[in-house]
Amino acid sequence: MNFKIVDKYLVRQFVQSIFFGIMTFTLIFIIIDMMENLDDFIDQNVAKDIIFQYYVYFVPEIIRLITPIAILLACLFTVGKLNNYNELTALKSSGMSLFRFMTSFLLVGFVLSLITIYFTAYVVPYSNKQKVYIEQFYMKKNLVYAGTNLFFQDSQDKIINISYFDEYSKSASRTGILFLDKSDINHVSKKIDCEQLKWDTLKNEWIAVKVIERKFISDSKDEVTGYDTLRINYLNFKPEDVLLKQKRVEELNIAELMQVINDQKRSGNDVTRLLIDLHSIFSFSFANFIVVLFGVPLSVDRRKGGMAFQFGANLFFTFIYLGFMKISQSFGKNGLLDPILTAWFANFVFIVLAVINILRVRK
Repeated sequence: MNFKIVDKYLVRQFVQSIFFGIMTFTLIFIIIDMMENLDDFIDQNVAKDIIFQYYVYFVPEIIRLITPIAILLACLFTVGKLNNYNELTALKSSGMSLFRFMTSFLLVGFVLSLITIYFTAYVVPYSNKQKVYIEQFYMKKNLVYAGTNLFFQDSQDKIINISYFDEYSKSASRTGILFLDKSDINHVSKKIDCEQLKWDTLKNEWIAVKVIERKFISDSKDEVTGYDTLRINYLNFKPEDVLLKQKRVEELNIAELMQVINDQKRSGNDVTRLLIDLHSIFSFSFANFIVVLFGVPLSVDRRKGGMAFQFGANLFFTFIYLGFMKISQSFGKNGLLDPILTAWFANFVFIVLAVINILRVRK
């Protein structure tokens, strides 16, 4: 038997089943979400084209979430179809082993995992950003006024407070810079208040306008100095960093997330949660590969139960995997596990379990 032809046939059937599963689950997801948001759409008189855009931008996040389940069910239906037409029996009789049979499925799962990494790292954050904008601007949900009342740590000894930031003029209004004593971070050594903080694009530094500098000599004595303008070249943040600090993690692409992590490290802040989110982009993407390792052997094994049993077993292990991943992330975010180990722990455990299952089915 020409196994290359068989591989093409298996890949085509598997990919078609995955596509059908993704389309079906996405449609169900959209219908359920539309029913939940119907009151908001009506109350805010949201136009039909805006509603359509909202769900177009929502689709990538849905696809990211349901792809592992769609792949799992595709394993079940593809192998089930081969069993129904006795094609699986013919392949076994021709000498195709379980490992060889799984090759086509694993290849598809691996390729989809690689695609999902890029999809999760860049496409999903962009679509989430647009979706959040529609929620805030048209549906009046989760309102956050970008550029207002910003408070963040620029470095271990500097804290920034900005009343309003204009991203077009690259200037901050009513800004305060708090200097902490390096030997005692609970003590404030100096504070600078300015009416405006402008960015000098030529020298890549900030210019403070109408400045009041207050040095705290002791608890009862301070020194106040005023300046019309004051060049400040010791701040780490740039104009493009300001609004980035207000974004949610799900709105950050991988480059922005890494930049935030580096900024937080430079400021001396704990970046454990952000590192877990970063590594989870890769680990969760490989859930697509891991469910194939579980799904195909369980679907091939006819010794216990029928289609209903296999369907239940596949879903059971998938949800256990996803639940295990969430539990391990909870431990990691509480500082009990290393961020990299936290993100990949569920993958390592279930790969071992999948290999054991493959060896069991093969006997």
